[in-house]
Amino acid sequence: MALGIILPSFPQSHFNFPVYHPKSRRNSNGNSRTTFLARNSNGTQPSSANGYPTTPTLTESKPFSGKPEADVIVIGSGIAGLCCAGLLARYEQEVLVLESHDLPGGAAHSFEIKDYKFDSGPSLFSGLQSRGPQANPLAQVLDALGESLPCAKYDSWMVYVPEGEFLSRIGPTEFFKDLEKYAGPDAVREWQKLLDAILPMSVAAMALPPLSIRGDLGVLSTAAARYAPSLLKSFAQMGPQGALGATKLLKPFSEIIDSLELKDPFIRNWVDLLSFLLAGVKSNGILSAEMVYMFAEWYKPGCSLEYPLQGSGAIVNALVRGMQKYGGRISLRSHVEKIVVENGRAIGVKLRSGQFLRAKKAVVSNASMWDTLDLLPKEVIPKSYQNSIKMTPQCESFMHLHLGFDAEGIREDLGIHHIVVNDWVRGVDADQNVVLISVPSVLSPDLAPPGKHVLHAYLPGTEPFELWEGMDRRSTEYKQLKAERSEVMWRAVERALGPGFNREKCEVKLVGTPLTHQRFLRRNRGTYGPAIQAGKGTFPGHATPIPQLFCCGDSTFPGIGVPAVAASGAIVANTLVSVSKHSQLLEAIGI
Repeated sequence: MALGIILPSFPQSHFNFPVYHPKSRRNSNGNSRTTFLARNSNGTQPSSANGYPTTPTLTESKPFSGKPEADVIVIGSGIAGLCCAGLLARYEQEVLVLESHDLPGGAAHSFEIKDYKFDSGPSLFSGLQSRGPQANPLAQVLDALGESLPCAKYDSWMVYVPEGEFLSRIGPTEFFKDLEKYAGPDAVREWQKLLDAILPMSVAAMALPPLSIRGDLGVLSTAAARYAPSLLKSFAQMGPQGALGATKLLKPFSEIIDSLELKDPFIRNWVDLLSFLLAGVKSNGILSAEMVYMFAEWYKPGCSLEYPLQGSGAIVNALVRGMQKYGGRISLRSHVEKIVVENGRAIGVKLRSGQFLRAKKAVVSNASMWDTLDLLPKEVIPKSYQNSIKMTPQCESFMHLHLGFDAEGIREDLGIHHIVVNDWVRGVDADQNVVLISVPSVLSPDLAPPGKHVLHAYLPGTEPFELWEGMDRRSTEYKQLKAERSEVMWRAVERALGPGFNREKCEVKLVGTPLTHQRFLRRNRGTYGPAIQAGKGTFPGHATPIPQLFCCGDSTFPGIGVPAVAASGAIVANTLVSVSKHSQLLEAIGI
């Protein structure tokens, strides 16, 4: 899932930072430098009018200390930026990550209030501990950095749909029982028909390791030539029908559904829901390759979902630790005001503090395409490039509900994930319709005080920014709209947790709006990312019209989702080094 809890696009996965402890690192002269976070006298972080922890960097930056240059400067410490920086450090490049926030991780960062540790974004993961050529790209990056993630494994989530509520299990057989009960024999037959058609395609979809890809002609060596034998073997194993179906991998998944003449309403709705969870679009907008990969991960024998112990911040922590292990640097509360372009080339950045930091080889932006555009001098950007970005449609924003509450009275078999669909007819991408709920303390009790639970519910990329635009966050109007638009999340939580839950007794109650999303994540209009539909557009590549300026993250190929952005960061890092160095890394991690 992508941002909120949304399923990854590409393979699958998701995060933990050692929640807000001081972080020591070495500056250029070898001295230890520690960044301390603002706290109240009782040890908690100060809160804003929204109830969320205040972020000093939203209004100010600290003076930058340390060596004011690097081979590569990375703007933003989201998953893509950290994957890029970590691999560059592994490639022996001098890399510096500049993060405006006082915590790394971007949309994946964790935050703490009253000893409750909250995920701000992704929470549904798989493949974090996978290894080898077919592994999740995030897992491949972690492997390259010599980092691992302890995870709790599970195989189901609760689903609340108009037909009823049931525990949906992954694996090759369990889901058929739910289909038989809630949708009937026609749905069972169609589901089997779908699995029979697409699982053979997964051999081709998984034959090319994401970490082998680079953004130049060197890809002919690191990917095409290197994996040609396995690709040919996979096509041979698939047979004529499977090989023919594999040609549809780069087309919308709905074309496969239609070609199989699947008509059962529940099957069509369920596939739309999986597509939406994976990439924020329905089956007519998602690449078949992404869905085929997901089906292979979720409906094969012995498969499982994973949640990193200590929460999503654990992923961020591992990436930062791995980068620093190889000499990479990260500077928090370092807000980039402008990308500096000289003689037509990106040569560094200017911080809000006024300091100039030089990038000897490249600048990599992990900001969105719209935010990156705002960092550039308008006179150096080709008009066609500006127009293409401005014309790219955006996904809507989010509503968030973060709760800390007593576990007493809550059933002991409460699962970590709950998905509520109020109305199939309106569509899974309609506003106020689908609510995603994560209770990670079920699997990782340390995220909450003893005997307590921590919960994150949200409306995933479906909340219209226009409803909130221009509002004063301190106004009565804003507070009333928050109460009104968050009610659907409260009702979903009450349905999932049962009569033992009392909203009035929650020790922490935080409601986040698109304005919160925009403010804390610095996302243009609080968006989830580009609304690019398969077959109607493609995600941009990583190079830009400005030499030495590259982009990574969910505004670039392969798109939205944790594994996808990890792959994008890796592609940029690979592109910035020689083919020989890239090949040596692939050999080192066994792919």
